Amino acid sequence: MKTYVPKEGSVKRKWVLIDAEGKVLGRVAAEAAKILRGKHKPQFTPYLDLGDNVLIVNAEKAVITGSKAVEKKYYRHTGYVGGIKEISYRDMLIKHPARAMTLAVTGMLPHTRLGRSQATHLRVYAGAEHPHQAQQPQTHTFGK
Repeated sequence: MKTYVPKEGSVKRKWVLIDAEGKVLGRVAAEAAKILRGKHKPQFTPYLDLGDNVLIVNAEKAVITGSKAVEKKYYRHTGYVGGIKEISYRDMLIKHPARAMTLAVTGMLPHTRLGRSQATHLRVYAGAEHPHQAQQPQTHTFGK
């Protein structure tokens, strides 16, 4: 008996719309990462990019639990000596409302070429509007 291995171009990519309003940031990110990787499909293969395109709207209205709004920090480095930069979640929402959701999702993808390729299929919007109506995205419901 032979094992079925799909070709990367043979799987059709759907568009999935996730509304993050009132939902916990990490739970939305985990669900989006699962869809981007293709783990919800029966032909999932760990080393192929078979996932769907994901649209996340209302990213600025996602909630976080506890006192993480002040305590959660995002770090980056400028490349210069002593160039570490730090920003809290609350300040991140003010300056770049969709970036916190993007960082949460990409952090849950593999940190390889495959993960970077899968991250290109993610689009995050701070508000409810998005320019992808022509792709006819299907609204995602969170299952148990």
